Amino acid sequence: MTFSDGGNFEGGRVSRRSGGRTAAVGGGAIGLVVLAVYLFTGTDLSPLLGGGGTGTQEKVGTCSAEEANTDPTCRFSATVQSLDAYWEPTLAGTATPLVRPEGAVFEEATSTGCGDASASTGPFYCPVDTTIYLDLGFFTLLQEQFGAQGGPLAEMYVYAHEYGHHVQHLTGVLESADRTGTGADSDSVRIELQADCYAGMWAGDAATREDPDTGVTFLEPITAEQLAQAIDTAEAIGDDHIQAGGGGTVDPDTWTHGSSEQRRRWFTVGYEQGSMDACDTFAAAEL
Repeated sequence: MTFSDGGNFEGGRVSRRSGGRTAAVGGGAIGLVVLAVYLFTGTDLSPLLGGGGTGTQEKVGTCSAEEANTDPTCRFSATVQSLDAYWEPTLAGTATPLVRPEGAVFEEATSTGCGDASASTGPFYCPVDTTIYLDLGFFTLLQEQFGAQGGPLAEMYVYAHEYGHHVQHLTGVLESADRTGTGADSDSVRIELQADCYAGMWAGDAATREDPDTGVTFLEPITAEQLAQAIDTAEAIGDDHIQAGGGGTVDPDTWTHGSSEQRRRWFTVGYEQGSMDACDTFAAAEL
């Protein structure tokens, strides 16, 4: 999936971060625990860290479509703007107006409103500072260790999934869910599958959505190969696939994100049906 010729994307929404604490320096290991507690339970323990440097930050500048198609950081920045353009009118018909999130890319480690993060954390959304965090090395990890095919739309699916968590935060779903539990039918899994479905909603619309600043559609039409790559990525990060790949036992009682089949299916529901009602995993009798 590529950005359309003539596209031009403003800068300032995404920052490059460096110099954050690591797991070996300045209590970073504690920060990782704090982050994990927040992401899985919703309990904010970050005040216990007592500050700590966030390193340096550099805002990503304006990117052309060509740059967005070749540079991962520009692709992230442009995708976030495409997501803005989709979710603003989508939420306009609800009681929840869109408040745009920020984005940050980092290497090795960074400090966030939810605690310290390292490359091992993976992409995540922090509701405390309403920012999507991304270590760009994550996609190499997906391909080398989990067998994902990769590809631009596969990367954009991950961004759209994390943006989906931002939408859940705005609508109150993220905070009202019981994220302390695990299992194939748990609220934790329902949260993740709904974010997958929201990512599918965006993907099904992106090739027809025009950038209000340029009048050019954000993305060219999705090919069958690109769609397969996005679905393959969703399957690669299914709990059962990760457990089996790690040589362990596949145990549905411990799942927090859903199986490969669940993640593929809910992304497809969003892609094909394109509505928040269709993506209501909390109302679904079966996941």
